[in-house]
Amino acid sequence: MTEQPNTTLPLDTLKAVTDMAYDARVASRVLAKADTDWKNMALEAIARQLEKKSDVIVRSNAEDLEREKKVGMSDAMLDRLKLDVHRVQQLADAMRELKTLPDPVGEVVRGSTLPNGLRMVQSRVPMGVVGAIYEARPDVTVDIAGLAIKSGNAVMLRGGSAAARTNETLVNLIRNALDKTSLPMDCVQSVDEFGRDGAQALMMARGAIDVLIPRGGRDLIQTVVRNAQVPVIETGEGNCHIFVDVLADSDAAAKILVNAKAQRPGTCNAVETLLLAKGANAATSVLDALVKAGVRLHVDDASRLLLPEDADAVAATEEDWATEYGSLDLAVKTVANLDDAIHHIRQYSTGHSEAILTDSVSNAETFIREVDSAAVYVNASTRFTDGGQFGLGAEVGISTQKLHARGPMGLEQLTTTKWVVRGDGHTRP
Repeated sequence: MTEQPNTTLPLDTLKAVTDMAYDARVASRVLAKADTDWKNMALEAIARQLEKKSDVIVRSNAEDLEREKKVGMSDAMLDRLKLDVHRVQQLADAMRELKTLPDPVGEVVRGSTLPNGLRMVQSRVPMGVVGAIYEARPDVTVDIAGLAIKSGNAVMLRGGSAAARTNETLVNLIRNALDKTSLPMDCVQSVDEFGRDGAQALMMARGAIDVLIPRGGRDLIQTVVRNAQVPVIETGEGNCHIFVDVLADSDAAAKILVNAKAQRPGTCNAVETLLLAKGANAATSVLDALVKAGVRLHVDDASRLLLPEDADAVAATEEDWATEYGSLDLAVKTVANLDDAIHHIRQYSTGHSEAILTDSVSNAETFIREVDSAAVYVNASTRFTDGGQFGLGAEVGISTQKLHARGPMGLEQLTTTKWVVRGDGHTRP
């Protein structure tokens, strides 16, 4: 459920969350001094707790799933909410993968000695306290906590009411793992007990929260962006496009489109609009494959002519081109050429992920050069835009902005830099 701003936020809630943020700040100072081995020990402890308590996590998740089914949550959102034994093991594996990644803290970005003898080094340091607001994604609880620990940050979480029981179990498990490795439990905290007021308090905690990261649908993200008084990294809204060029391979295009739409339609990297070049050889194969995969097509007039009369398709409206469905729905438009496709993407894209399927090197290079999104693909599914797939271990979110971080946000994106200048009694003339 989308977090809406509360203009009458109780002062006791604001104070409680601010006090928690202060505790997180104190804890972050201990974590910032922890060496890589110590942080990796904590990640291993979390992985073991996930495996040991897998049945407890799944039972808690079953309570959330049952409740949300009763109130009509969509199948795609239920899939995002679900944690089974396999997915819990994947979370444990992700913690162990984080152990193998380089620790960004202390990494030297650049250094030099000035003509006057001053020695300057710019190196990476933790952000401090990171806030995260997300919905119906309990896996994010573990991913963000793990990334925060490895990058030396404390984190404050608002995971939403849909995953309340699961998140409560996971946060307690993570805090216990921290305690077992002698790191402060307050490095990971949740404000879920305060409900939507907790989310609003995070947005208002300027000076207590260093950066706030919303992860979810458009409404949640834009609510945080519009109302937060703390710095925000905008993430996740994914109106992703795939353009099928005239001579794109039919079999490959069909396979890619089905993967990009139907594998997990509720994810932000799933394709939402298919652009078909006029006369594209692969058009019929692609549309047939999508229909067989259970995709409901929202088509313009030209694309409708490529479908059988009994195909499950509806007439597209202007609203469809700007819609992130998060379901087995797909907007389909026939465009005149590559330039027309790029124009459409520029008008409706959220800057997440776009792909071209083509046999033309020239067209591929034009698409790469002229499409301004966080990830651009040639002859591949947009579903790869993911921290794990990109070798980042996990992700806090996928940034669609251009400041500080863009694309999947891993360890490095949770750090900032510090200049250290060493002199020998230098004064400025």
